Amino acid sequence: MTEFENNNFEENGGTMEDALNAVHDVKVGDIVKGEVLALEDRQAIIGIEGTGVEGVVPAKELSTLPVEDINEVVKVGDVLDLVVISSIGKDKENGSYLLSKRRLDAKKVWEEIEEKYQNGETIEAPVTNVVKGGLIVDVGVRGFVPASMVEDYFVDDFNEYKGKTLEFKIIEIEPSENRLILSHKAIVEEEKEQKKAELLASISEGDVIEGTVARLTDFGAFIDLGGIDGLVHVSEISHSHVGKPSDVLSVGDKVNVAVLSVDPTTERVSLSIKDTLPGPWTDIEEKAPKGAVLEGTVKRLTSFGAFVEVFPGVEGLVHISQISHKHIATPHEVLSEGDQIQVKVLDVNPEEHRIALSIKALEEKPEETEESYEPEPEDYQDTEDGSGFTMGDILGETLKDDEEE
Repeated sequence: MTEFENNNFEENGGTMEDALNAVHDVKVGDIVKGEVLALEDRQAIIGIEGTGVEGVVPAKELSTLPVEDINEVVKVGDVLDLVVISSIGKDKENGSYLLSKRRLDAKKVWEEIEEKYQNGETIEAPVTNVVKGGLIVDVGVRGFVPASMVEDYFVDDFNEYKGKTLEFKIIEIEPSENRLILSHKAIVEEEKEQKKAELLASISEGDVIEGTVARLTDFGAFIDLGGIDGLVHVSEISHSHVGKPSDVLSVGDKVNVAVLSVDPTTERVSLSIKDTLPGPWTDIEEKAPKGAVLEGTVKRLTSFGAFVEVFPGVEGLVHISQISHKHIATPHEVLSEGDQIQVKVLDVNPEEHRIALSIKALEEKPEETEESYEPEPEDYQDTEDGSGFTMGDILGETLKDDEEE
C-alpha cells in the first residue's frame, strides 16, 4: 500500500487491517485513480488508489497533445483518472501497471464529439499539420479535413492554414477506428446561404446599393452584393450604347446599382447601373435650349426624316420638311447614316424625350420663283409646336418597320 493510501485511511480513522481489506486486484481496462508520486525519465510514477501497487504513465500517455516537458503537464501530488493498459512484471502483488491518462481523455472526447454530431453541432479546433490530401486538426483527438472540404473554392497552398483555429462540421465519426472526418467548406457554404437569405429579405425594388463586379459575360455583368450575385443586363449598364460589358467594366470594379426586381424563390436579382447615373435627358433644356446650334451624327434615316444624336443617348428628329429648302422625296437624297451635321433646336420636350431639329434653318433660303416653288406635302407640314413631325408619322414608320421584320 502506498504512503498516499495509508495517510488517507489514518485521516479517516481506518486501521491497517481495514486498508488491507480495501485492496483489490487491478485488471486491464480498469479505470482507477492514482497519485503522482514522482516524475522521472519522461514518465510519472503513480500510486494506484486502493491497490497497494504502483504504475507508470509514459509521457506520451499523459496527454492527447505532444508532451515536450512532462513537468508542464503534471506535478507530484496530482491525483489523476487513469485507465490500466497492461501489467508490467511477473509478480502482480509487487509489480507495476502501465497506465494512460491520454486514452481515458480521448474516450471522453469521443463521447463529447459523438454527442455534438448527433445534435448537429459544430466544433472549433486548431490546424496542427498540413499533409498530402488535407489538414490535421486537434479536437482532443486527431481529426482530418480532406482538401476538398477545406473551402468552397480551389486552394493551391494549405500551409497558410497551419496554426489557425477554424470551425468545422462533423462529417463522419468512428471512435473504434479513430476516424474523424471534418469539413470547413460546409460551414462556409452554410454561412453564405444564411447571408444570401438575409440579403434577399433586406433588399427591395428601387434600392440603390454598392456592389463589386464579379463576372462579365457577353449579355451582362454579375455584381456581388455581399452574399448574392445580381445581374446587370448589358442594356442596363449605360445610357449610351454598350457593345460588350467588358468595354466599360472590369472584374473587381466597385459600382452603385439600382435594384430592378428581386425573386426570393429563384434567388434572382435584376440590377441597373444606368439608373444610378444622370440620364442623357437630364437638364436637356439647359444643354439644348430652343434656338441652340448643335453638332450631331445621323443615326437613322426614315421616310419622314432623320434621327440625329446630339448628345450620347439623346436623339432628335429632323423632319423631312426641315432637311432642305428644296423639296426632297426621301432624306436619303441628301443624308447618309454617320454624317456629321449641324442642326438647330426648334423645340424641346423633356417629358416625352423629344427634340425637334432643323438643318435648313441654318442655311440661307434661296429666292423662290414660280417654276422652282413646290408646296410641301400636307402630311409633312410643321406642327403647331414647331417640331416638324407628327406622332402619326413616327408610329406609321414604326409599324411599317415591324411588318418588314
